[in-house]
Order: sequence, then structure tokens, then C-alpha cells
Amino acid sequence: MEANLPKRKETRKSLRIKVISMGNAEVGKSCIIKRYCEKRFVPKYLATIGIDYGVTKVQIRDREIKVNIFDMAGHPFFYEVRNEFYKDTQGVVLVYDVGQKESFDALAGWLAEMKQELGPHGNMENIVFVVCANKIDCTKHRCVDESEGRLWAESRGFLYFETSAQTGEGINEMFQTFYSAIVDLCDNGGKRPTSSMSVGFTKEQADTIRRIRNSKDSWDMLGVKPGATRDEVNKAYRKLAVLLHPDKCMAPGSEDAFKAVVNARTALLKTIK
Repeated sequence: MEANLPKRKETRKSLRIKVISMGNAEVGKSCIIKRYCEKRFVPKYLATIGIDYGVTKVQIRDREIKVNIFDMAGHPFFYEVRNEFYKDTQGVVLVYDVGQKESFDALAGWLAEMKQELGPHGNMENIVFVVCANKIDCTKHRCVDESEGRLWAESRGFLYFETSAQTGEGINEMFQTFYSAIVDLCDNGGKRPTSSMSVGFTKEQADTIRRIRNSKDSWDMLGVKPGATRDEVNKAYRKLAVLLHPDKCMAPGSEDAFKAVVNARTALLKTIK
């Protein structure tokens, strides 16, 4: 009889993790955290002074997670305060405002600051990063589209979510996925599982999409000099078409980049005799 009794499910040991937030001032880092932890939105902007610290408990699958959250001030003035908090971090919430292009462009600088403070022995490959494209409720002022933000994140192996601290859109899903990835990291001996954030495109494809997005004209888009021959234009086009065709390229923004290349070729061939 005892052999037929259901086995008692073992309770897995609780886990303690450290999470930090990074990003420019006023992008909504504190509001995202408050929305998740306190289920509320604070419309009045209150600048974070140095570091805000909080603790919350979450349930991920069958395990209790005690999360220590360090919400870091985005103003450069507080660099000397926040530089002590980068070490021993398992997860980073990297936030930008979709209506402030400068906050998106600053993401690389935040990563560089963290890498510098971790020192030569620090390994950012074993930290879970999630990029939050925040304030998506402000559609009229949006200047960084989803494909651009997603490409930047996913080409680095980072998670990516569109969020609104004001409406709550994307917040719960983001944190649940984020914490689950950190649990997987901890269960994998502190190393980021290779399968959890696999990239379905190459660095060359990602770099090419960024270059096309920032091109100043059709010549620049195809990577040929003004005055190039029809054969040179067609050769450049064929190379890019093979690289970026939506059937073969899974990179965010590949379809738009492919269409832009087609239009650039058509426009140039009309001007070349």
C-alpha cells in the first residue's frame, strides 16, 4: 500500500539574490520597482538620492526568493555612491525611456561603468540583464522603436521587455521572467545557462541593421560610394539581401532593413545611366 502513496514534494531551499537597477535619471527605474513591489505608481518625480534599498520576497516555481534590490541613482553626481554596489550582483534591470533617445544611447555607458567597477576579475557574462523600454504609454513622444531596443538587447544576450510603470503593462511578466532566469543561473553554479538566452542571429546581421538604420542616404545604406556603377550597386544589394532576408534573418528590425535596402537599390538605379 505504501508504494502507491504519492511522494511528498520536497521544499527547495530558499534563495537570496541581489538585483540592481541602472539607467539615466528620470527614466522610471524607481517607478518600475514600486509598481511591482507595491502595486502603485507615483506620478510626481522624486529623484533617487544615491541608493534606495529594499527587500521583497517572491515565489518562483517551487522556491521562495528573497530579493535585495538596490535602486541606483542615475545622475552622474552619485557615481561615487553607486560604484560600491556593482559587485556580487546576480541581476541587472537596465532601463531607458522610449521617448528619450539619449537615455537609450547611454545604455552602453552604463555597462561600461559596471564593467570598470567590477574590475579585471569581474564577469558580466554570468549576470542576468533585462532591458526595460519604459514609458511605452507615452506613444506620441516615442522615438526609440521596439525593433531598435530589442536588437540592442538581444544581440548582447539580454532579456527585453516593453514596460509602463504608469499602467503596469509588462511589469509583472518582466520580473517573473527575470527572476526565473536568475534562479536558473544560481542552479547552474552561478553561470548563465547558454540555452536560456540564445541569439537567433549573428553579430554581422545586428551590426548591419544598425548601420542601415543610421545611414544618411541610399549610397551609405548600400555601403557604396556616390558614383558607383550599376554592377557595384547590384553586387552590394545582393550581399545585403542574402544577409538580411526575413526568411533567413531572425534579428529584430531585419524586415524593415531589408525593405530599406530594396528601396535604396531602386532609387539608385534610377539615377545611374
